[in-house]
Amino acid sequence: MSIALATAMVVGLPLMAAAVAFAHPRRGRMATLGTGLLLLPVLAVLVLENLRTGPWRQDLGGWAAPLGIGWQIDALALTLLVLTTVVALAAAIYRLAERRLVPESRQRRYFWPLWLFLWGGLNALFLSADLFNLYVILEMVALAAVALIAAAGGPALAAAWRYFLATLLGSTLYLLGVALLYGQYGALDIALLTGRAAEEPVTLAAAVMITLGLLLKGAIFPLHFWLPSAHGRAHAAVSAVLSAVVVTAAFYLLVRLWFGPFGGMLPGLSAQLLGLLGAAAVIWGGVLAMLQRHLKMVIAYSTVSQLGFALLVFPLAAAGALPEQAHAGMLMLLLAHGLAKGSLFLAAGCLAWQWGSDHLRRIGPPMAGGSLLAWIAIALAAASLVGLPPSGGFVAKWWLLESALAARAWPWAAVIVLGTFITAGYLWRILRDPLRAGSVDAAAVPARAQPLPIPLAMPRAALLLALAAIASGLFATALRSAFEAGGLAA
Repeated sequence: MSIALATAMVVGLPLMAAAVAFAHPRRGRMATLGTGLLLLPVLAVLVLENLRTGPWRQDLGGWAAPLGIGWQIDALALTLLVLTTVVALAAAIYRLAERRLVPESRQRRYFWPLWLFLWGGLNALFLSADLFNLYVILEMVALAAVALIAAAGGPALAAAWRYFLATLLGSTLYLLGVALLYGQYGALDIALLTGRAAEEPVTLAAAVMITLGLLLKGAIFPLHFWLPSAHGRAHAAVSAVLSAVVVTAAFYLLVRLWFGPFGGMLPGLSAQLLGLLGAAAVIWGGVLAMLQRHLKMVIAYSTVSQLGFALLVFPLAAAGALPEQAHAGMLMLLLAHGLAKGSLFLAAGCLAWQWGSDHLRRIGPPMAGGSLLAWIAIALAAASLVGLPPSGGFVAKWWLLESALAARAWPWAAVIVLGTFITAGYLWRILRDPLRAGSVDAAAVPARAQPLPIPLAMPRAALLLALAAIASGLFATALRSAFEAGGLAA
């Protein structure tokens, strides 16, 4: 398989499958599973090529920038491409099994086309190197995500509308910043802008607008107001993909731009401001997660907190002591967080089906079958989010902490440690009551003395992601080598 063909298939397969699923709704399930199974070997080819040659660029149609549109492939892009495929495939398996529990509905025929459209948009976003092309793809992803949230009906409709307005404002700010850059430098390609952009008022204004737009799209503190309701009220499979990958896409673009065209402005105030946002997100998101009474809302606010850890890469890398350690910690954090968060949302969906509610006081203790598997998945995913060895979350936070200590950046080191304790606090709330005998509020769920049976494929999908989050830490040395060999494109 040629590398050009493999790269095209990463984007083309989900979009072609979306067209098939739309034209032939009964084939949507097979199209989705087939897409995931085909993408795994295709991504393996790209990963091996990246390890052999390092980062590379592909000009579509043979047209080089600034006239043409380019794709860039490096360790960051491939990490998120692999994460997207694994989480989307596991969540699709969960959703296929879940649909056996609900009656037929006309809305079901549109679910898989939207799912595949979102999948293809995310893959295109992680490959694109052109700022305007990225704007178009961001809109594709946002529209598909809004529709998938609204598919849950009821309160999710208002949450989807709020998300739509928030992402529309974010897109407007982003596009205004892109227009300023194009007017000043006559280029939209990230690599070209990296060589041309200078520290001047126009670039600063563009950086502020683009950053604000991406902070809003990524629900990064303090612009996270839309995330909890959207993630908490969507279908569990949709919440898993939104929390694991979709919000990460906005952070991905922040990394691309602040270590690329805006890199000259990063040392100093910019890095510290981004770090302060991360520190506030870690603490504020964690505190709000502790106050929630519903399992999915705890997990949703956890996303706000965990993305704050990732933002610390900016001040740590700018400090210059161990920047490669900070980059590796950020990549490992995105991978481990995505796997763990996807697992938590799928497991929460299992428990909500079994006990009739996701209220923390109405969920019963672990029992045989699906209930036990769901709780095992939650325990393993929570261990990774907290940062217990040997999980991927532990390795990620350890690498970030090492970078902070090497730079003598004591405030950022304190945030990492404090945030870890806060994470342990709100995740312990999830596990505390159900692990105690007789903790179920019988008055609240009189008809659910025993959990309702669910297809075992649902908790198994959650358990698969949780085990992957743990395994990422066991293979930390190999992943670190792959990150270094894969490099980071401009």
